[in-house]
Order: sequence, then structure tokens, then C-alpha cells
Amino acid sequence: MAKLESKLKSQKIRIGILGGTFDPAHKGHLEISMQAKKKFELKNIIWAITKKNPFKNESSSSLKSRTQFAKKLIGKNDFIKVKFYENKIASNRTINLIKHLNKDKKYEIYFIMGADNLINFHKWYKWKSIINECSILVFDRQGYKAKSLKSVTFNGANKKNLIFINFKKVNISSSQLRKV
Repeated sequence: MAKLESKLKSQKIRIGILGGTFDPAHKGHLEISMQAKKKFELKNIIWAITKKNPFKNESSSSLKSRTQFAKKLIGKNDFIKVKFYENKIASNRTINLIKHLNKDKKYEIYFIMGADNLINFHKWYKWKSIINECSILVFDRQGYKAKSLKSVTFNGANKKNLIFINFKKVNISSSQLRKV
């Protein structure tokens, strides 16, 4: 049975999901997308733009302008697809997006995040289900590694599906860019 599961898993299309408000999208998003594609042999990465992050204030930029800017930033990296799913799936919950994308079980999904998001990941709606439905790729961010490795999620999650990635950090965030 294990051989059959392994064979079926290897036949699936590997995709990544990087979710967020992308307010604004920046080279850090692009860099972790390229690293994830290369290290995990992902066919595509979806930048799933949300209207509003439930843990942050309302975005100052419109969804349309954030989407347009993200598409401009990715340039010729056509493996990245900028998408808005909330109207289609009637939800902004990550677990609902994952289930929607994988309803026909043809994908092996890798959810991509920065280490700063892992710290409060246990507050996300059905966070344990997210970890059970896909692999979580956690990219180290300047000043967040120690805290994220001590987080409720890191210490309470199935480590098989939680992969911490050290890489040449891009010291930038959307919050910093909005202050400029």
C-alpha cells in the first residue's frame, strides 16, 4: 500500500501557494518563490492575493492595483500565477483554498510562508488541517528564526509536513515598503 501511495504522490503536479495581501509585492516574495520552485521542483506557484489579511489592518491599496503590481513584478517568471480566489470559493481561509485547488487530488501542494508567519500560524483557521493537507515551506526571515522555532505550531505540528528553509535572506517586507 505504501508503494502505491508513493507512486500516486509522485505522479501529482507539484505546486506552491504563497498567500497574502501583497501590499506591495516585493523582491522577497519573488526570491522565495524562485527558491521554492528550484528546491522542491514545483511546476507553478500561485500568488493567492487576499482582499484583507484577518490579522492586519485594511490595505491602503486596492486589490486591482496590488494584483497589477504583483504581475508586473514577476515579469518573465511565468511559473508564477497571480490569482484572486475569494469570490470563487466564497472564503478567504487558506484551508478552503487548498481544498478547492486539490478537489480532484491532482496536486501535491506546498504552502509557502516566511518564518514571521509561523509564529502565529496556530491562530489561523484550521491550522492543523492546513498542515495535514499540504507541506508547509517556512523561509527564514531576519530576526524570526528563534521565535518561529519556539512557536506553538513548530512544536505542535507534524514535522514531516513542516519544512524550515535557510536561505540567503532578502531583508525586506511589505510593511517596511508601505512606510517609505
